[in-house]
Amino acid sequence: MESGNRKKATRNEADTGLGRKSKLSGTFCALGNLFGMSKDSQSADVGGVFGAYNRHDRKLNKSNAQQQEKTQNTSPTNNTNQETTRNSRQKPTEPEWVQPLRNSANSTKKKSIFWAYFFWLFGGIFGIHLFYLERDTQAFLTWSTFGGYVMGWLSDIFKIPAYVRDCNQDPQFIEDLIEKMRRNKKPPFSTSRFISALMVSYLWGQMVLLAIPEEEIYGINWNSYLHWFIPFGVALGVWVVGNIGREQGKLWLTLVVSYLCYATRWYYYDENIWLTVMMFGTAFTFDTYSKEWRKTPKKKKPFYRRLAVLIFCAVLYIGIWSSYLYFNGKVTNSEGDEIPIHEALHHFFSSSMWTDFKQSLNDLYQYAQHHGWYEIWKQLIDLSDPQGEQNAYKILGVGPTSSQQEITARWRKLSRENHPDKCKDANRLREAQERFMEIQQAYEILSNIKHKRNRKNKKSVRDDTEL
Repeated sequence: MESGNRKKATRNEADTGLGRKSKLSGTFCALGNLFGMSKDSQSADVGGVFGAYNRHDRKLNKSNAQQQEKTQNTSPTNNTNQETTRNSRQKPTEPEWVQPLRNSANSTKKKSIFWAYFFWLFGGIFGIHLFYLERDTQAFLTWSTFGGYVMGWLSDIFKIPAYVRDCNQDPQFIEDLIEKMRRNKKPPFSTSRFISALMVSYLWGQMVLLAIPEEEIYGINWNSYLHWFIPFGVALGVWVVGNIGREQGKLWLTLVVSYLCYATRWYYYDENIWLTVMMFGTAFTFDTYSKEWRKTPKKKKPFYRRLAVLIFCAVLYIGIWSSYLYFNGKVTNSEGDEIPIHEALHHFFSSSMWTDFKQSLNDLYQYAQHHGWYEIWKQLIDLSDPQGEQNAYKILGVGPTSSQQEITARWRKLSRENHPDKCKDANRLREAQERFMEIQQAYEILSNIKHKRNRKNKKSVRDDTEL
């Protein structure tokens, strides 16, 4: 008991001493701050006992802070916040291009798979089904290559469901596309797309080559200037095919390689060789170094703008081929001589046949101005002889003004002369039977329209009397 009381008294004295000395330490701290001394310098200058008491105070503060941290860690709210923070650190962040793709799902007007197949069947060879599914670039290529040389049109029968889902921004399609983009840093190699790029680039390069005039026009050798457009046509063909659908690429790299490969023209004079080198080099470069995913959804364009762009491209395409036909195309006459098409056209427009044709059109227009276009339409119908009236007159040997009695008399005479029973030659019996049937049909036609003929004859007589 005495030893315990003695220990307690010793502890109290120590606490009392520490309290006094801590007060002294506080006094010295105030003086130090008053004379411009920092906290660290003050502790160092005081040293010894006051430094020990300061360390004791810091230990007490540290133990209190640890106790408070333990209390906070035991609260459920803090545990939840820590778990959320830990999960957010462990969960990988999605790339920026993922959210726009997901937002585009179900944001467009739905396209029908029925109408897609309908347009494929009744206009797919010209790419109408692709225009309906808003794949305008592919539609133009299909039209310009006559259905992708028919093979592209046939292969679309299996691809239309995927095209419809892509156009409709189907959510599952978008998720599959996002997963595919995550697995593959760039679009995987596609044999069909690579072959299509080769075929289109060769076609467009050859088209530009053929369209350049071979002879001088207005004293200018156009070949020395326009031949630089040949590699541009090849590069453009590869780039256009590579930008179909969810893939894209840069044009400048394709152009650079195309013009570099074009230098082989001065080493290999055969156009098939240097054009093939340029075609393969450009397609390989685009597929290896330029191709990438189209991570940003395309902006929807109005119908009239899409149609206007397609019409412009079609006119340009037809114009290039027309240049080839006009300047470099040739026709062969009956004597085997080759004549340029532009010379043949010049001679045709100065020929008597074209002059007579223009005069006929002018007379037709003047007649329509006086009698109306409906009268011309009726004459066209009469000339087409829909009822066989004109042919019946020819068979019976009568005219439109003949009466019914004259037609009947003529029919009886021809029937007696051409009756099959009078034909003794077995080889000509079939011919006699056919002639006899023609006579009967002609008489039947004219008998059925006898009232119409009578009205027409009376009107003709009345017009002649008035004149």
